[in-house]
Amino acid sequence: MSLRLILTRHAKSSWSHGGLGDHERPLNQRGRNSADAIGDWLAAKGYLPEQALISSAARTQETWARIAARLPKAPAPEILDSLYLAEPEEMLAILQQAKAGVVIMIAHNPGSARLAQGLAARAPKHADFRRYPTAATTIFDFEAEDWPALDRHRGQVEDFIIPRELI
Repeated sequence: MSLRLILTRHAKSSWSHGGLGDHERPLNQRGRNSADAIGDWLAAKGYLPEQALISSAARTQETWARIAARLPKAPAPEILDSLYLAEPEEMLAILQQAKAGVVIMIAHNPGSARLAQGLAARAPKHADFRRYPTAATTIFDFEAEDWPALDRHRGQVEDFIIPRELI
């Protein structure tokens, strides 16, 4: 059986709302445009999630909402406090509880970058893969029976994109 992970870092957030804490910061205009572009790219490539694991931060939820609006059929998000600023080990543990064959996870750095590096059997030659800038998205394919078996399998990077290449 094959499993697919779409790992996305949230899009660019706004720092102009002085009274808001980090958890409440929304996307800025560049972030909104980036999330739309990633959604269009996922739809055009046929990378369609069946389950959405989303950090509870405002910027990750807004990133997902904008991506989901561009997909032909998007699952309802599972909003998880445990993904907010999660370390890669926590992210992997959450992923291992997934139920669908194609899962999108939207979270934060440095966790997203470290998880991507840890899952890739071979990192793409893309200069931004290690940095994992805002809205960076990797498509990983795994030959595994189910998500709990993921710790024994390495992900094949099917695709990697950053919004700057789409806008």
